Parts: sequence; structure tokens; C-alpha cells
Amino acid sequence: MERRISEYLGHLSVERGASAHTIAAYRRDLTEYVRFLASRGVLEPDDVARQDVTAYLVHLRTRGLAPASVERQAAALKGFHRFLVREGVTENHPTARLPLPKVPERLPDVISIDDADRLLSQPFPDGASGLRDRAVLEVLYGCGLRASELVGLDVLDVDLEAGVLRVTGKGDKQRIVPIGGAASRALDAYLQAGRPHLRPARSVSATDSAVFLSTRGRRMSRQSLHTLVRTYGERVGLEGLHPHTLRHSFATHMLEGGADLRALQDMLGHADISTTQVYTHVDRRHIREEYLSTHPRARKR
Repeated sequence: MERRISEYLGHLSVERGASAHTIAAYRRDLTEYVRFLASRGVLEPDDVARQDVTAYLVHLRTRGLAPASVERQAAALKGFHRFLVREGVTENHPTARLPLPKVPERLPDVISIDDADRLLSQPFPDGASGLRDRAVLEVLYGCGLRASELVGLDVLDVDLEAGVLRVTGKGDKQRIVPIGGAASRALDAYLQAGRPHLRPARSVSATDSAVFLSTRGRRMSRQSLHTLVRTYGERVGLEGLHPHTLRHSFATHMLEGGADLRALQDMLGHADISTTQVYTHVDRRHIREEYLSTHPRARKR
């Protein structure tokens, strides 16, 4: 079974273009699944019964996993067994028509426009690191990038004269994202007066290509990015601020400003517009709050 997992992950990587993050998550999920099957004496794909699969999903729930995590693991199992049948490894398909666990709708976390303004208007340290930190926050909020997309930016991906960034998203798919205003000015200031002072004395080609560098001259890590965002959030009273919160806020504020949903889908790099549509729920919530707080008879009983 372990060999079959490797074959399936190879298929996801090469033929489906799955990201390294997705491959790692599926490897963990499927390895845990196979170990569970082994504990029940099931060692071959032909021997997996539907009740084994459902028992595993129950096992995940009893461990207290979030519904979204159980759903992801169920999707991994369905894909794995479907692959085994398609490749002729077995005719047994224990996950056929297996319903995925229902995940309660959870609206994305967003900050208000006033909170975003407080975050970005706060004092930043003098010097290269301060210029970098301001640019990081402005680009996250101003362009709606994922954390991995921001730290993955290379210098050649930036064309401030044309007002665009070339972003590599999930599955290594590239898209063009507009950049302007405060985000463009902050990034330009960092590239001109900040980044040169963060580069190591000895040129290293892989490091030299990165836009956002650590104080040691290396490409900024996702962990460092999360720490940076959380730290600056705490300084203005935004506890637990996350890079993805700024992405969600970008999308929500764009819709509130009248952005077209299809255009927003392209900017966010969503393959399916249904993913983008979640922000219309946030937007409608905002509209209701505005109505209740401003209409003279909205709260009268």
C-alpha cells in the first residue's frame, strides 16, 4: 500500500500539478489511513471494505479533528482508491459514492477598512527592515496574495512601471496581479533603498532572485512572514492577525467597493468562481450591518 501511495502522489504532482504543500498533506493523510487499515488486518487494496473507510472517518472525528480536516482526508481517500481502480491495480472501489462529511459554512476572517488603515499607517522602523516590513503588509493587503505567493516573488516578477506582479499560485499556475497606489510606492521604496542593504556581501543567485529577504539576506520564510504580520497586528490591537486575513480583507473590501466578481476571481487566482463567491456572503453581511446601523427605523420594534 505504501508503494501505491507514492505512485498516486507522483500522479498528483506530475499530471495534476498539485503543490508541494498538497502532496505533503496527502502523504500524511494516506500514510495514517494505511496504518489504520493495517491495525484492522487490511493490507491489500482488494481487501479494503466500505466499513473500513467509514470506521476510519469515525476514528478521525473521535480524535476531535475539525470537520474541514475530516473532509480533506475523505477527499484524499476517494482520490486514492479511484486512482487504484483507474490504474487497474484493483477492481475494488470502497469509496464509490461515499458522501463527504458536511462542513459548516465558515465566513473568512476580515478586518475593517479602518483597521487596515491603522495597520498600514503605524510607524515602521527606520532602515532596510522597516521598508521591507511596510512593503510586505502593503502588498499582502493591496494585492491579495497568499503567504506562499508573496515569499515566492522574484525580482523579475515585478514590473512597477506596468503596475503588475507575476504571481505563482497553487499548482505552479502563474497569473498577473495589478499593483498600484500605496502598495506600489512601498514596494518601490523597499526595492530601491531597503533590499540592497539586506543582500549578502557574497552573491548567491538563488537568494538574489527573491524580492523579500530576511536580515541574513535569504528569502523570507513563510514562518517569518506569519510572525511579521502577527507582530505588527498586535501593535495596533489586532490580535492573531494572519497573512490570509489580509487576503480575505482585500477581497471583501474590493467587493464593497464595487469590484466585478470575475475580475476578483482572476486577481485571487481561484480556479472556480464558487470559491470567490464566499466573499459575496461577507459583503452581504457588511451591507446588513450598514443597514441596521444607519436606517432610522431599522431597529425599531
